[in-house]
Amino acid sequence: MTQIPRADTPRGSFLTEVKDAVTPRATLLVIGVVALQLLFIASYVGALHDPEPKDVPFGVVAPTGAAEQAVARRLERLPGSPLDPRAVTDETTARKQIMDRDIDGALLVHPSGTTDTLLVASGGGTVLATTLETLTTTLEKSEGRALRTVDVAPASGRDFDGLSSFYLVVGWCVGGYLCASILAISAGARPAGPRRAAIRLIVMALVSIVGGLGGAVIIGPVLGALPGSVAGLWGLGALITFAVGAATLALQGLFGVVGIGLAILLVVIAGNPSAGGAFPLPMLPPFWKAIGPALPPGAGTWAARSIAYFRTNALTGALLVLSAWAVAGVVVTLLAAALRGKRREARLPTQA
Repeated sequence: MTQIPRADTPRGSFLTEVKDAVTPRATLLVIGVVALQLLFIASYVGALHDPEPKDVPFGVVAPTGAAEQAVARRLERLPGSPLDPRAVTDETTARKQIMDRDIDGALLVHPSGTTDTLLVASGGGTVLATTLETLTTTLEKSEGRALRTVDVAPASGRDFDGLSSFYLVVGWCVGGYLCASILAISAGARPAGPRRAAIRLIVMALVSIVGGLGGAVIIGPVLGALPGSVAGLWGLGALITFAVGAATLALQGLFGVVGIGLAILLVVIAGNPSAGGAFPLPMLPPFWKAIGPALPPGAGTWAARSIAYFRTNALTGALLVLSAWAVAGVVVTLLAAALRGKRREARLPTQA
């Protein structure tokens, strides 16, 4: 017969139950999650709570050198140094430098009249274009002059505030680290050996190709949110997804499940607010402005806007950054798997 325990049977203490329910490993992971949570808040609020333009590359076109210097001095003396003015020979050169993404705007001075022309490129960020217009309009009014604004590379009417490229890149990045995380933790936090690591990288490449195409088709033909070559965006999306996925697999190969947190730290916490999406790079604080171009979200956002609005100009640097992440991810993933396999073989008993 089954004996029913008495009500006064002693049980383990509450502290013992807590130790059983929350292991030391779980405690460390929870502490890590809280740290990521606080870093997320600090990074996003720190980068985006008070955007101010700082040393924005800005061209000045005037008929004489003396006029150029006078206008440049007035622009340099604006409070907070929002602009970095430099002389440009003529309007054609100014337009070319904007399309090449060497400068973000230009002021064309017409001394024979009372109205000057401001060239901007809202495709590189609507907020920045609007800020340049506000700054120069205020300056022109103080000089008793009017201002006419010409958008050299206008953002699509369905690309509100020029954010579509940023959200497209964020989606590709999310797909990259989520897919890599699933591949790794579905059968253990670390790859068992080089063969399994290689298989995961191949699967990651296939997923990247599919995800890159899907994102390019959705953002272009389906929603009409972003112009530009579908093939170009497809290739960019595949590269971004694979770069993030390979980097995540590498971090997991080195640090186990903690590598997922490190991938989130790099891509989401550090990368997204510094990507120049909500506010272009010249409007971010120095730290985020410095790290943004070196991380996948920043390089990807820059490249997507170049494809969509700037005739694929200024792509090389961003593509090199993304390629470096992809190559480093592959190499580290395979090396970590090989080293782990050697350590496991070394622990096996030697056969007679």
